[in-house]
Amino acid sequence: MEGSRVNLFRRMALAVLAGVALWSTPAAADAAATYKAKCAACHGVDGKGDTPVGKGLGARDFHSPEVAKQSDADLGAIVAMGKDRMPGYENSLNPDEIKNLITYIRQLK
Repeated sequence: MEGSRVNLFRRMALAVLAGVALWSTPAAADAAATYKAKCAACHGVDGKGDTPVGKGLGARDFHSPEVAKQSDADLGAIVAMGKDRMPGYENSLNPDEIKNLITYIRQLK
């Protein structure tokens, strides 16, 4: 019984370390830098859209149920094509960068 607990603990520890390793990749660092450069002025560093510019433009709060229910593909299309007053970034971000940015946004919760 104790051996199975140790094995379970080891598997859980490895899973946590794997998650940390995945989020510490260069792609994650790039997504954080992209967010800071292209999104944070309006959506805020926490994704709540609570900045002076964001309030003026009606920036979405990434924590809202409305945004949470959107698929990654929906959010990716908004990033690429823009929406309302938000510009599109399809000419400055490639599909992988947009995908990594969406992953970053989802983890702001």
